[in-house]
Amino acid sequence: MHNYLTPNFSFAPMLPIRAEGSRVWDDNGQEYIDLAGGIAVNALGHCHPLLINALMEQAHKLWHISNIYTTQPAQNLAERLVKHTFAEQVFFCNSGAEANEAAFKLARKYARDHFPDTGKHEIIACINGFHGRTLFTVSVGGQPKYSNDFAPLPAGIRHIPFNDVAAIDAAVNDKTCAVVIEPIQGESGVLPVTEAFLQAARRACDRHQALLILDEVQTGMGRTGKLFAHQYYDIRPDIVSAAKALGCGIPIGAMLTTEGVGRSFTPGSHGSTFGGNPLACAVGCAAFDIINTPETLQNVLRQGEKLKKGLQELSDASGVFAQVRGQGLLLGCVMSDKYKGRAAQLMQLALQHGLLVLVAGNNVLRFAPSLLLTDTDLQTGLQRLKAAIKAFVHI
Repeated sequence: MHNYLTPNFSFAPMLPIRAEGSRVWDDNGQEYIDLAGGIAVNALGHCHPLLINALMEQAHKLWHISNIYTTQPAQNLAERLVKHTFAEQVFFCNSGAEANEAAFKLARKYARDHFPDTGKHEIIACINGFHGRTLFTVSVGGQPKYSNDFAPLPAGIRHIPFNDVAAIDAAVNDKTCAVVIEPIQGESGVLPVTEAFLQAARRACDRHQALLILDEVQTGMGRTGKLFAHQYYDIRPDIVSAAKALGCGIPIGAMLTTEGVGRSFTPGSHGSTFGGNPLACAVGCAAFDIINTPETLQNVLRQGEKLKKGLQELSDASGVFAQVRGQGLLLGCVMSDKYKGRAAQLMQLALQHGLLVLVAGNNVLRFAPSLLLTDTDLQTGLQRLKAAIKAFVHI
């Protein structure tokens, strides 16, 4: 098949045609178990019937009307997010990058409104963080490989080591307008935050009147076994970004914040043509009502433990992995020294054996399956991974 798209993506050597639940079929009819979840997007698997119904019902009512107006689906989804989180207000957009872009802009606007003429504008972020691909968000993300080619980059951004309490205490000062942290650094190796680091960030922000932003684009919407990962900790953020699983495959992002912070987004100060799209919000409401239930969240914890145990057993038997880490159904397998830097090679072999998985950097195999993952699909996926590992160690 000829590729008419720009070459910034390296497409896998298969063409997905249809999918259902945690299974995908290509144009040759080959079946795959999906433990990648569209990079943590397909939180309810593929083609969930209730999401299809929500989409079809809304499609017969209203597709787009612009943000000159609000719509009932947007209000309904925002109400759900407010009632079940710290937030009092929501801004809708189309992606995680846009949600983080809004968060960073709001932080600077809030600082300008409340601390004029003080130069309070600096954003403190973490080395190896990932917050999106816009110029602002890729600059805040602490990975030069994603930003160097687009220099000069926006100024006023500093990076500190992840989970380094002393570093955050030293970095945050009266010029800081915000600190941004991922509860789990997904793109950089599935590295969970420590409670001590989050607590230190909250204290430092309070001390210097800065905002604490938590990037939950990947960890939000039930991925770790709670609606948002920060709910495991005694932490109240000022802003949270969400996307990916929020629409379960329909593009949507959201920035959640308090009324006191949100009022700095005065009319015209920020916007989004498609943000709050009725189709996306209708699907988001249906997805929210399935995800935010004890049954789904318990399944995440239960299947996450089973998957983690199964991966550890494969590690013990093969010596391929040095560590299995993560939380809920966001897990990463760190390659052992013998196979260091070869995660992508194992991912390709898994594909050949009918399994979709991810990498996080060049040294971690990443898993982000459906939150409704069944025992049958889990075990079949592990069996296929075992076959791929067998081929891998004999290369």
